[in-house]
Amino acid sequence: MTEKLGKLFGSVPRIKIMRLFLLNPEQGFTVAGVSERSKVSKAIVRREVSLLLGAGFISNKKVTEESINKRTGKRKTKSLPGFIINQNYQYLKPIEKLLIEADFMKKTDLLKRFRPVGKIKLFIISGVFLQEANSRVDFMIVGDNIKKNTLENIIRKLEAEIGKELLYAVFETKDFLYRVSMYDKLIREVLDGPNEKVFESAEFSTHLLQKS
Repeated sequence: MTEKLGKLFGSVPRIKIMRLFLLNPEQGFTVAGVSERSKVSKAIVRREVSLLLGAGFISNKKVTEESINKRTGKRKTKSLPGFIINQNYQYLKPIEKLLIEADFMKKTDLLKRFRPVGKIKLFIISGVFLQEANSRVDFMIVGDNIKKNTLENIIRKLEAEIGKELLYAVFETKDFLYRVSMYDKLIREVLDGPNEKVFESAEFSTHLLQKS
């Protein structure tokens, strides 16, 4: 979906950057911040930000950054030029509907992306994927032999594409089933709240019914 929107809007990096501002409306970003979050080079970010600024999609905003002096350990703050979404942009709602509210991430695509992390037994989405702002997590995965490094790499790439830091929960099957039997608060909130199952194995479904 991102690639198709990229053709419509002119470039995939532009879509990533626009989503970043749309999903973080109260936050200002420097060029370096946009580059880091969207995984787009600073040169391209400068070009795209200039275009979006000229179009009125974003506005100038000073961004305060905090750093620590390695030698003294003292904290230092500085104000840098940055940008924030223009809440008064006349086409903001239509663009938001197209880039955020549309089904920009198909369930089959998500499952394919996460297959390499291990033997997935349950994959649930919520939060940003369902436009549920109050959800505890954006997704939850239960499985065996979970490869943490692989998982983190996939999440970082997905965050750059979506434009938002993802909240998630990942459990090994045995640990998950034990937590369900103990009425774990997080798991209950995810299972009882708005969610969609991307995948659930028949075997796991049986175990879950026995533990619930």
